[in-house]
Amino acid sequence: MSGDTITQSATHATSTEPNTPTTPIVVPAPAGRSGRTLALSRAARELGLKRGELDLAVQLGCLRTVVDDGGGGRRITRTEIDRLRAETGFPEALRKRVETVGSKVAGEILGVPAARFMRLARLGMVTPVTFHLNRYRAVVWLYLAEELRQFAADEANARWLKGRIPEELRAQLDSGLDLRPRNWRGRHLGFLLRQADDPWRRAAAPASLLDPLQVAEIVQDPYERAHLNRHRPARADHGPPDSPAGQITARIMTADDPDEIEWLRTDLQHSLIVARAHRLAPRPRRKVPAPTSAPGRGAPLVVAARHAPHLPDGVRRPEKQRPTTTTGAERRRGLFGWLRRRHP
Repeated sequence: MSGDTITQSATHATSTEPNTPTTPIVVPAPAGRSGRTLALSRAARELGLKRGELDLAVQLGCLRTVVDDGGGGRRITRTEIDRLRAETGFPEALRKRVETVGSKVAGEILGVPAARFMRLARLGMVTPVTFHLNRYRAVVWLYLAEELRQFAADEANARWLKGRIPEELRAQLDSGLDLRPRNWRGRHLGFLLRQADDPWRRAAAPASLLDPLQVAEIVQDPYERAHLNRHRPARADHGPPDSPAGQITARIMTADDPDEIEWLRTDLQHSLIVARAHRLAPRPRRKVPAPTSAPGRGAPLVVAARHAPHLPDGVRRPEKQRPTTTTGAERRRGLFGWLRRRHP
């Protein structure tokens, strides 16, 4: 993925440059308390967050959501909004927990040049929390500022910030090693599992990071695959699937390392066992052919005799009269007699 990854620094809108005055954060007043839940966009306004920051807060577990009974996606309860607003340091404390930065600001937090930070990130020392594509369709990785501060404060990481990178690792970097996509997928899987409230949705989480052919090898039942796809989490593609941006995003979100693929396959197999025990995948109902309206000869008499009501003792069932048949000669004689009566 290093060929698609940007090598320039980038800073997310939530980050702040050093020595730059910040404007005060204005948080809107709470809305009326008539509704029990709020849409995510409305909740973001009440919490003083951008929509992307709110989504990240939900993924990180800072904010709990509930399923919309009307099928409109996830929503946030009024109680959860009030809980966050009552926390000490709101809203700055909440915004600090979801603050993301690019490579330039990340290097400043760690006290290293941006180029060295990029090498540490490719080695997997820090894990991206999200990404986006710039106008040149280059991947811009973003990191949690709070995690970077914790990394810099840990004395065990001082050798990575000041010492020389070992020769073996430098050789791997020169050969194109980049663990950022794989580490992000692992983190993203944790986000999906945290929000999964159904066994089939939990099984769809690792399936969303596997190639469709890998999923088809494990889930051979077409009805189970269809049910799994219905619970598949939405993929944040940057553009249509066939567009260059969509292809880059799909490549990032699909496991390509053999160890990672094997781990996801094992996780999917175990999750399927749990999902099947919880509820089998729905299947189409078989249509029972309706009885024909014109049964064969003798069928009405058999049905009538089978379902005939029981008569009291001593009462005989009247015999059915056979229909009389008339020959052709009798019909002709009757016709001539009728004509003689009308014309004597």
